[in-house]
Amino acid sequence: MASRLSSVLWNQLFQLSAHSGMSLQGQIRQMLVSAILDEQLQPGVPVPSSRELADQLNVARNTVVLAYQQLVDEGYLIARERRGYFVNADMLQGRVARPADAPAPRVALERPGGPAWEPRFMSRPSRQRNIVKPSDWQKYEFPFIYGQFDPALFPTADWRECCMKALSVMEIRDWAPDMIARDDESLIQQVRTRVLPRRGVWANADEIVLTNGAQQALYLVADLLMSPRTTVGMENPGYPDARNIFSMRTPRLVGFPVDEGGLPVSATLGECDYVYITPSHQCPTTTTMPLERREALLALAEKKDFVLIEDDYESENNFSGTPNPALKSLDRNNRVIYVGSLSKSFAPGLRLGYIVAPAELVSELRALRRLMVRHPSAFIQRSFALFLSLGHHDALLRRLAHAYSQRAEALGEALRRHLPEARFVPVAGGASCWVQGPAGLDASLLARQAESHGILIEPGDVFFMGDHPQRDCFRLGFSSIRVDKIDAGIERLGALVRAQLSGK
Repeated sequence: MASRLSSVLWNQLFQLSAHSGMSLQGQIRQMLVSAILDEQLQPGVPVPSSRELADQLNVARNTVVLAYQQLVDEGYLIARERRGYFVNADMLQGRVARPADAPAPRVALERPGGPAWEPRFMSRPSRQRNIVKPSDWQKYEFPFIYGQFDPALFPTADWRECCMKALSVMEIRDWAPDMIARDDESLIQQVRTRVLPRRGVWANADEIVLTNGAQQALYLVADLLMSPRTTVGMENPGYPDARNIFSMRTPRLVGFPVDEGGLPVSATLGECDYVYITPSHQCPTTTTMPLERREALLALAEKKDFVLIEDDYESENNFSGTPNPALKSLDRNNRVIYVGSLSKSFAPGLRLGYIVAPAELVSELRALRRLMVRHPSAFIQRSFALFLSLGHHDALLRRLAHAYSQRAEALGEALRRHLPEARFVPVAGGASCWVQGPAGLDASLLARQAESHGILIEPGDVFFMGDHPQRDCFRLGFSSIRVDKIDAGIERLGALVRAQLSGK
């Protein structure tokens, strides 16, 4: 029995495998599986008896027995009558043995003689200007960042119900096969009948394609329709990721300044092949394009033969009481490619978006998507279809509208009280506020200073095109900050603004 691990090592393995939210039985199974697959337990060696391991880990014996039995069923352990449990040698068969002197992966990459990668890159996406958020943003006391998850608003029970329903035998048989270029028909139907009508958009099933978020939707459109000769009009300031995606296909990006009504309609738009717009909640200023301007824009697109790419990224976050139909709802001549998100207001990590466009274009987008990812997760599609069909999504939107309305009101009051020298766009929907600070403010410097005080904001320069962006603007998101934290956070931020301007 010399090959057995010591009780100290078993306790170390158990501590390493511990995971919040996982049952003790699950933790024990995870510990043993990791030890076997990582070859910390050699093939054929015995594991402690259920009584021994229960004593070493200070858990009930039945917990260990159940874990052992499931590992036997899955083939990790072999039960031998009157002898105990042993590691199944078959679990490691078929693996290529790692040489004893093999270098670590990073060392191997740095060895001389490999290819020179720099001249091989066709582009350097990592060098583009992007919105940056700390990965540990939830640890900050005042996270005024946009588009992040708020666990207090997440409908855990409702989403779990839908996931469990999607895991029934009949549902699994339906979604588990490779759908190749298809989408889940039930989700397409829900998008057609539940999601799009809220925006005044009506579409047939063959005019909708699902994507891994709205960003993939923009990437597909750019990949299919843009070349180095394509001219694309952009709002300035505007959405950085759209700018970066389009710039991967064409250098001919033209920025058009926005005003209190979003993108102005001018004859110079007619020089573009495509114009990317966010008319419902302009990114990042949140202004809404008036109906008259929308109609004029569509008329100009028809007259000058260009196509509009409408990103309705905050289509469902409207708490002003006045519905704002999408630009696509006014489109009578297929001049608008409509891009939306299903998961932004729900859980950004789900990555579900869609494109509404003429059937001919959607067919090609599906074929292109097949080459990239085939289709978004079929399980997530089916779970979200159930989430929509059971009314959970509509109920969630009502709760979000109430919560965001309260936060927006608190943010506006706090800005007027603690930052009266700044100008901001009144919030009528969405989950952010665009602020222009006093003259001379460096918002990037302010963001760094604020972070050291537990405050996260988004500098506005990244939203502007060109080498010399405007530097006195910043964005305050409120999707993930508690309403009772807003006033104190803005009070601290106001003090930092005044300290920067005074040179302290």
